[in-house]
Amino acid sequence: MSSPDRTVIDDDAPSVSPQTGKPLTKRGEATRRRLLEAAEAVFADIGYHEASIVKITEHAGIGLGTFYLYFDSKQSIFEALVVDLNRRVRHAMAEEMADAEDRLEAERAGFRGFFRFTAEHPALYRVVREAEFVSPDMLRLHYTRIVDGYEEGLRHAADARQIDRRLDPEVTAWALMGMGELIGMRYLLWERDAAGRPPAQLPDDVFESMARLIDNALAPREEGQQ
Repeated sequence: MSSPDRTVIDDDAPSVSPQTGKPLTKRGEATRRRLLEAAEAVFADIGYHEASIVKITEHAGIGLGTFYLYFDSKQSIFEALVVDLNRRVRHAMAEEMADAEDRLEAERAGFRGFFRFTAEHPALYRVVREAEFVSPDMLRLHYTRIVDGYEEGLRHAADARQIDRRLDPEVTAWALMGMGELIGMRYLLWERDAAGRPPAQLPDDVFESMARLIDNALAPREEGQQ
């Protein structure tokens, strides 16, 4: 089964000014980061269509004219934010998984990193969902970038007999990613306490229930074992 076409963007490529085409200085990178953080807050709060460049620059405390040194339009900063959130959530997952001794342990660690990041950055959900209408290519890029690394890890784990070798790595990667996203939506994005505050982390019992389900689904099996 082949992966869908996707826009290729290099994580390590330096940011450049759309006006000059030259790489940004350290100061320029810091200003660009402030704009992205402001965009994350504004898009999360009021959504893409109600957001404006003025509201983003006001939130960042940066002049309106300065915005155009870094982004061409509201859509361009939105698309840059999708890439930025994607890079950071993948980093959070990889960081947690770094010391895992096998794939089942890595699954727990990776989801722990994912839920920690989404609890701290609930904008991820709203921004990704709005990308379906604002920039469908960026929606595809977000999911396929996560799945690419996920699929590779599952394939290596199957070869090492750490998981059931009969599982298709691509299908499994998409299924597990969908599970994590919906669990996070239900127990992080929708949940609120009496004061209207969202939870700071996924409840332990929810995490353990999901982890048990994943363990049962992925566990290696002998030939002929159901």
